[in-house]
Amino acid sequence: MRGGHQGRTQPGGDGPEYFGDDNGYGGYGAAPDPYAANQPGHTQAFSVDEAGAYTQGATYHAGSAAPSGPIGPRLHWKDLLRGIVLAPNQTFLQMRDYSMWAPALIVTFLYGLLAVFGFDGARSDAINATLSNAVPIVLVTAVAVVVMSFVLGVVTHTLARQLGGDGAWQPTVGLSMLIMSVTDAPRLLFAMFFGGDAGFVQLLGWATWVGAGALLTLMVSRSHDLPWPKALGASAIQLIALLSIVKLGTF
Repeated sequence: MRGGHQGRTQPGGDGPEYFGDDNGYGGYGAAPDPYAANQPGHTQAFSVDEAGAYTQGATYHAGSAAPSGPIGPRLHWKDLLRGIVLAPNQTFLQMRDYSMWAPALIVTFLYGLLAVFGFDGARSDAINATLSNAVPIVLVTAVAVVVMSFVLGVVTHTLARQLGGDGAWQPTVGLSMLIMSVTDAPRLLFAMFFGGDAGFVQLLGWATWVGAGALLTLMVSRSHDLPWPKALGASAIQLIALLSIVKLGTF
């Protein structure tokens, strides 16, 4: 062994090189090849953070997309009632994931209490009856209106689901109850003074019925992600019931 490292072969030699020189991959003090990990036979380690960077926020759910969440906070009941008339599109989108039983039941019950005085026959019975008899008439009518509007809302929701809708039943029923009560309020106001059979009241009933149809169609479309023809079809039974039972004074 003379003057050199055992096992080291000079350039041009045929033997293996155990301790690599400055241009090798494993020499002492030599800089590592930055591309070595990408060569065949080499592996590259990833840290937890690096591996997570490839999948964070990019997980794909095969066959379905993640459901979208609410687009805004729950509206206060005043903003809800105002929004149904002034900004229905935004209101229905924002409330499609929230139930609203308190406003729906209270508003519909109050509407039912006044509904007696908007129909000629019921109003005369209530006015001519004694107080002990009038109170039950008014209360029974209010409860009947609440139950009727609830059932019609459930029917609308069921039809929307049958037509491919994906909305929840509680927002659909609650909004349908509010739409029925709010849109019929102008007709009821005039019917209390002029009678439900008056020509002007009948025309107003037709106009508010068309408005109720537009709002119900828009609500079902936004709540169930349906095109407007299917949304109108889902609302058809409720609209026919409103026309025959409430709008034309045949309660």
